[in-house]
Amino acid sequence: MNKTVVPGAKQSPAGNRPEPRLKQRTAFEEVNYHLERAFDRLDTPGPYRGILKNPYREQRVQLVLHRDDGRTEEYEGYRIQHNGARGPYKGGVRYHPSVDVDEVRALSSLMTWKTAIADIPFGGAKGGVCCDPKHLSDRELEALTRAYLNKIDLILGPQRDIPAPDVNTNARIMAWMMDEYGKRHGYTPAIVTGKPIALGGSKGREQATGLGLYHIAKQAAPDNKIKIEGAKVVIQGFGNVGSWAAHFLHQAGAKIIAVADADGAIRNDAGLDIPSLIDYVKEKKSVCGFPEADVMVSSSIFEVPCDILVPAALNGVIGVEVAKKIRARIILEGANNPTTPEADEVLREAGIPVVPDILANAGGVTVSYFEWTQNLTQFFWEEEEVFSKLEKVMTKAYHNVAAIARKEKVDLRLAAFILGVRRVYEAMRLRGV
Repeated sequence: MNKTVVPGAKQSPAGNRPEPRLKQRTAFEEVNYHLERAFDRLDTPGPYRGILKNPYREQRVQLVLHRDDGRTEEYEGYRIQHNGARGPYKGGVRYHPSVDVDEVRALSSLMTWKTAIADIPFGGAKGGVCCDPKHLSDRELEALTRAYLNKIDLILGPQRDIPAPDVNTNARIMAWMMDEYGKRHGYTPAIVTGKPIALGGSKGREQATGLGLYHIAKQAAPDNKIKIEGAKVVIQGFGNVGSWAAHFLHQAGAKIIAVADADGAIRNDAGLDIPSLIDYVKEKKSVCGFPEADVMVSSSIFEVPCDILVPAALNGVIGVEVAKKIRARIILEGANNPTTPEADEVLREAGIPVVPDILANAGGVTVSYFEWTQNLTQFFWEEEEVFSKLEKVMTKAYHNVAAIARKEKVDLRLAAFILGVRRVYEAMRLRGV
């Protein structure tokens, strides 16, 4: 494959199990590996390195759920606040069997750098409950959500820490959290983002992460001699992020030729009918069985030749062996931390640029910021205004990162971490930390 010009073990939801991480790095250690590279470039003072790497506060809580069949079960929940130098802590809450303290630590750190790169006034946090929501009734899911919110209530607040949706959580769950918080603190719509519009949610929030990915694709494609119109795109993960990214890319004339989800994968080299596929998935809850598409093994989704590859599921799905098989011209990370550091090196050597998660998927937290702002002012924007502001933020962030990549002659991931660390360190220094 010609080198492209660069400007400057858990089950994955797509069915493939990534190989074990080399050197047994945890997800948090992987994030810190990237940070250390940025620290070295910036000559960050030693004492600040630990402060910038490690979380400010970790809360681990016991959740007791009385099941519909009379059983009583215990679950573990987490809320980790990584760094608040640039504003209130901000980050989603995920419900998944893979959730553990290390994963939440890693994701909270990524949020710190993501908000700094987008240049929005938040710090980084993350939360999660180790559970499988598919096996919970609506009543059980609501009870677990309210129990979780009650346990972390004291460290939350519109000027302190604002949760949002993440994997397996949605607007309905945010509504329950907002309601539960309001029982103690009064009506506080700004306590969570990603709420239903009827409760103060922002127009455009559902589309935000996928739309942000599309805006990044529009900027990154020309830098790598790719035209969006007619570009062949492969998407691993077809939840909120993957499906909306597919929608906007398809609308712009790209061909989505392969898609995978937790249950299987499909392929049509002439291009999938994305509007019909989205309607099909809403009804069937899976891409499997979609007509006018060939069935393929989920684990081979990364091997499909394409112009743009979008991993949009969970972390750690691209390890060394997977990276060696990738035949894309550029990768846009829709998921958080989908690529291991060792796989990153393989991709660099192959000349495949990676637009990192902390840049590519920042659209969600950006529109969360818009929602929070609207809640504080009680003045709401139309969808057109939300989308216009989002495009400006994402475009500016990409060009800021790309400029550093060119100047420092580094890949986009290192450039993004350099920008994020520079901004957070400066805020800490000015505050006298």
